[in-house]
Amino acid sequence: MSQSSASAKASEEYFSLGDILSTQEKLPCKVEMPIHRLGYLDLSSDDDTLRPGTKLELPFWLAGSLCSRRRHIVSVELPRAYRENYRQVFKADPNVVDLHKLGPYFYGFGSHLLSFNHPQASDVANSLVRVGTLCLRHDGYLMSRSVTSGWVPYV
Repeated sequence: MSQSSASAKASEEYFSLGDILSTQEKLPCKVEMPIHRLGYLDLSSDDDTLRPGTKLELPFWLAGSLCSRRRHIVSVELPRAYRENYRQVFKADPNVVDLHKLGPYFYGFGSHLLSFNHPQASDVANSLVRVGTLCLRHDGYLMSRSVTSGWVPYV
């Protein structure tokens, strides 16, 4: 990808409402080093400093800044909907799970999670592709059945 096309893609994402909203989703994080003056983020503490070992949920955009290749101020855990137990359910039949309840930006947020290079990132990526493919197939099947039966869905 050329530099101009990469910057164009970044610009498109910058103005994408869906992308903005998906990066507001929260991630479970664990503080790895003291963070001064952000103690108010931990509602269970009166301390002005976030201490190592503190667990809290941070929006993706903030967690991404605090957990990068250059600095490792917090460690990021996979959200519940992307962990192994949910991936097993998705593998069996993704249509039994209400993805919107898990997060309205399930696919977009899941693809953002891959930027953390989590040990299970490849499993998450494979799961996203599989769930998307199977759900599209299922929806296509339902639409073809509605067309052949004369039933038209209310849109």
